[in-house]
Amino acid sequence: MTEFKRVRKAVFPVAGLGTRFLPATKAVPKEMLTVVDRPVIQHVFDEARAAGIEHFVFVTGRNKAVIEDHFDLQIELQHTLSERGKTEALAALADAMPEAGRTSFTRQQEPLGLGHAVWCARDIIGNEPFALLLPDMVMQHEVGCLSAMVDLYGRTGGNIISTEEVPWDETHKYGVVVKGEEIDGGFHLEGMVEKPPKGTAPSNLYINGRYILQPEIFDILSSQKPGAGGEIQLTDAMLALADSQPFYGYTFTGRTFDCGSREGFIKANVAYAMWDREMAESLRPELEALLRDIKPV
Repeated sequence: MTEFKRVRKAVFPVAGLGTRFLPATKAVPKEMLTVVDRPVIQHVFDEARAAGIEHFVFVTGRNKAVIEDHFDLQIELQHTLSERGKTEALAALADAMPEAGRTSFTRQQEPLGLGHAVWCARDIIGNEPFALLLPDMVMQHEVGCLSAMVDLYGRTGGNIISTEEVPWDETHKYGVVVKGEEIDGGFHLEGMVEKPPKGTAPSNLYINGRYILQPEIFDILSSQKPGAGGEIQLTDAMLALADSQPFYGYTFTGRTFDCGSREGFIKANVAYAMWDREMAESLRPELEALLRDIKPV
């Protein structure tokens, strides 16, 4: 069986402004808004670490220094918690921390698109495959989405794109894929279409924000012209890469919450709270009462 170069590094593009959450995100990055007791970025980081990722690359912008601080030691806080005997809090902090030297931060000076953000990580990634996780997308499942993708990659190599089913009448809102022959744990991916007009979608599988890509994508991005919205589009680069390398799709069957939207963020908080047995017992009757008694404004 062919052994493929291991996926050790992951890129997190966290330079976005979070305008849909103003004024909350005026001083706090949207990635640091909490889903229950952890920031959004921590949920995505944990998914990557569970998949075996060893080096975490954050592509940041202005006013994002708090993300770097979050993944660093706070000596004063640890000392205070230790003195007060807060062992559970200390354990939670330790569990959230990456090992020393396992994080890198690079700056995307201008908002030139997702493709440009990925390109900004080129020197840190080097000549090896890497994972890309969009930090707005929080995924809930017993088996992490990226873990399943890494398993599939171990059998196929190439490039992997995670997909998820969406109702057919909503396919025009998303980038969808052209599904080919099924394989164990996934399928051959034969194309991608960005927001197809209603009634023309080749499938109801949308691209949900998790990728495993080969480093040749950087060569394409380095000379790519701006696409939709005047930005460097990752989809355009992937379509170009597909001319010379295989792409495979993985279908995620858990729940995905778009925490870049207010509705998705609230849904994520409710879903993760209900995953906690103790919280669920307390919240369930309150949620039922709210749904019964509160009328829309």
